[in-house]
Amino acid sequence: MKKRADLHTHTTASDGTCEPAENVRLAREQGLSAIAITDHDTVAGIPQALEAAAAQGVEVIPGVEVSSLARGQDIHVLGYFVPYADSSFQEKLAGLRETRHERNKLMIARLRELGIPITLESVYRRKQGTDKNIGRPHIAEELIELGVVSSVEEAFEKYLGKEGAAYVNPPRITPQEAITLIRQAGGVAVLAHPGLYNDDELVQQLIAFGLDGIEVYHPDNSEAQRLKYLQWAKEHGLVVTGGSDFHGWRGEEPFHAMLGSHLALEDTVEKLRAIAERRRAQG
Repeated sequence: MKKRADLHTHTTASDGTCEPAENVRLAREQGLSAIAITDHDTVAGIPQALEAAAAQGVEVIPGVEVSSLARGQDIHVLGYFVPYADSSFQEKLAGLRETRHERNKLMIARLRELGIPITLESVYRRKQGTDKNIGRPHIAEELIELGVVSSVEEAFEKYLGKEGAAYVNPPRITPQEAITLIRQAGGVAVLAHPGLYNDDELVQQLIAFGLDGIEVYHPDNSEAQRLKYLQWAKEHGLVVTGGSDFHGWRGEEPFHAMLGSHLALEDTVEKLRAIAERRRAQG
């Protein structure tokens, strides 16, 4: 069955501003038949999204966006049809969130060294629930409230992005380990927004390692990059995915892009489902 699907969205379970049920409602309003909830290193938003989906008539694909590190930059691997209720899988994600917490502490310490009166407590007041994942966008929000910057984009450019004055990246799992984590759990591993990394050699290495798919349709991939990744997907038999990377609202504007603005091909959900079912059957 062909489905119009946005396979990359975030909620308040990580650094989005919309509740999971709101993402599902927006998907229905956009005429989508499926949506993936892919919060950073947590599956905490999936149960609420599934409950909302039953009333809205939208399929929710249980997902996660796993954070990893390679060559000094963040590399994100999307997992689809992951076992969100499995305690062992949840424990592994909890370990990844602890690494993110250590990074937050280091960044805030560096910002304080730069004379900015930010505290860990002021950032973490945005945390709700044990699985809530705090990250750089929350630090950016605090910098805006302090009057240090005027926008999330400025916060990343000046302080939090990989060229920023407060950027740090403590040791994390490698993208190869992220792929293995997802596949061993019975999920489907897809490289998120490859155009952001500016490292084709690394992308090719991850394809050779065992990626199941590549996110071609993403707001941060240029048209030339999309064509390139489509060709690579064809050459290596990868699933082509797409999504908006919707994080809710920053002021009146959607961030990164409006939910439903970037979609997967219509047969993508079934391709991902088939891989996951085959993987689980093989044990």
